[in-house]
Amino acid sequence: MRHLLSLSAAAAAGLCVAGQPASAELKYSGNSGGSVEIYGHLNPAIISVDDGQQSETNVLDNDLSRSRVGLRLMQPFGSNTFGFRFETGLGFPNSTEVNQFGSNYSGWTRADLRHVDFWLEGSWGKFSAGQGSMVADGAAETDLSYVGTALYSYTADANAGFLIRDTAGALSGPAVASAYDNLDGSRRGRIRYDTPDFNGFSAGVAWGKNVLSSADDADYYDIGLFYGQDYGSTAFSASLAYQVRDNAGAERSDVLGAASVLLDNGLSFTVAGGTRDDDAAGASDPSYYYAKIGYEDQWFNWGKTGVGVHYYDGEDFNVTGSSAKGWGIGAVQKVENLNTDIYLTYQMYEYEDAAATYQDLTTWVLGARWKF
Repeated sequence: MRHLLSLSAAAAAGLCVAGQPASAELKYSGNSGGSVEIYGHLNPAIISVDDGQQSETNVLDNDLSRSRVGLRLMQPFGSNTFGFRFETGLGFPNSTEVNQFGSNYSGWTRADLRHVDFWLEGSWGKFSAGQGSMVADGAAETDLSYVGTALYSYTADANAGFLIRDTAGALSGPAVASAYDNLDGSRRGRIRYDTPDFNGFSAGVAWGKNVLSSADDADYYDIGLFYGQDYGSTAFSASLAYQVRDNAGAERSDVLGAASVLLDNGLSFTVAGGTRDDDAAGASDPSYYYAKIGYEDQWFNWGKTGVGVHYYDGEDFNVTGSSAKGWGIGAVQKVENLNTDIYLTYQMYEYEDAAATYQDLTTWVLGARWKF
């Protein structure tokens, strides 16, 4: 990381000759109006998973928001703004790389490259090209609750690789990630256009390829509609997206969305849902819905506190006829002086299909995300 920071600082100095660093940020601004910012975060967590017969506890990088470092450049270009973003995961042992059979730590690979993204934006909208978010990326995760830092619609971050154990004691069930999904979009090497904001509404369209995997030659394209507005002291946000993976004519399409409202009294309500239509032979057509109630307030001098409870109900994700239900409770505490969120969550997973009966799986997570 030290080497990356030194390279970034040198780049900033070269691009912004008269630049001065901002007080609390690794940000350098130049006389031309441009800026270079170095940012990132670390997110270690103690994760304990109990499959009904055995439990395992590890200290891992939480895939909920994996540790990363990035550089963002912004430069006025006539009446428009040119931007560039580079961001990569740090390749620490990750919560998705552990299960009952042990660990399979990959270290840093090219799959950890999150953004190598160029864009130009103005009153006409924004055009982007490079490795970055498709339009549907985040469309199932629109969430105004503060507890959403640790408790949100994708419930499999902390235990994605763990297998669900049947009542006979065998690990015959699917991995958690195969049974619990929110169908959210992804990052791809893509071209993308986003409209300007029209009274809170905006839309986007994109086409891309998985340039980080030589085994994936499918075409990806999506379209989305987004809305966000404040009504007095009440905030509301919503998203709706349609995405397609076209693999040599075999199409898989998803409709997904989410909505969230945050009231002046600190209460928040969030819902999400989605459905999939898969043309592949033998594939199931899964669907799910998700709901969360949150509350936030500043109970302590060091920062805001958020608490919440959520529920997930999915079907047909692993095989046709399967059912995946889960609920969880969590709390997030901001420590302003350290720019850190400390969080604690408990989640329970219930899975059913026709092949066997299964034991419930439970997960505790205690973590801290420090941003710089």
